Amino acid sequence: MRLLTTIKNNIPNTITCMNLLCGSLAIIVAFKPFDTMLWGLQGYQWSFVLIALAAVADFADGLVARLLHAVSPLGAELDSLSDCVSFGLAPAIILYNVMTVAGCPAWMCYAAMMIPVFGALRLARFNVDTNQTTTFTGLPIPANAIFWIGFINYYATHHNVSPWIILVLMVVLSLLMVCNLRMFSLKIHGFGLKESYRQYVLIIGSVLFLVLAGVSGLACIIVFYVVLSLLFKEKEA
Repeated sequence: MRLLTTIKNNIPNTITCMNLLCGSLAIIVAFKPFDTMLWGLQGYQWSFVLIALAAVADFADGLVARLLHAVSPLGAELDSLSDCVSFGLAPAIILYNVMTVAGCPAWMCYAAMMIPVFGALRLARFNVDTNQTTTFTGLPIPANAIFWIGFINYYATHHNVSPWIILVLMVVLSLLMVCNLRMFSLKIHGFGLKESYRQYVLIIGSVLFLVLAGVSGLACIIVFYVVLSLLFKEKEA
């Protein structure tokens, strides 16, 4: 019985470790961003796939932990450590390598390391803040990763973005993660329009952005999310 309990309690942690593993693999393939790999995808595209798999694991571990009644402080800390790698360091390494290949100044490429640094600060604050249930304080680190996947996809295929614009985006997105802006949760609380109208508006906008811009539309979705949070700031407070 004790063995079964131990196994049950560690199932969510195992899923969380899959999140960490996918993020680590995303970093490895990111160092060959434009090499064609398995199934014709380039390195940076495989990094996107692996980060997406990490996001699935990040969602599943909490769900499984609640279903098995195996929520624990250890699991919460492990989740944050994994998120910092998969949604902080991984997108930063992809951006660093794509910028390097594009010939951006070296110091601007290294500035991408702001992403995991501020992401870690965001996660640390989340861990000690008990008020972030129906709303978030600052941009969640997975949302930050989604923005960079969309932006990097556009930049890798067009190469027509000034390095200075990229630098400004790094600063703005990093500061958004640690600012005091109240952002609504993506969870739908009931199917009524009154309770979840923000989420429905975001879903409709997300579909439109993805249809019009494909993967690059992910960046537009996060910008839209921030704008909606600003518009509904007083109602969310």
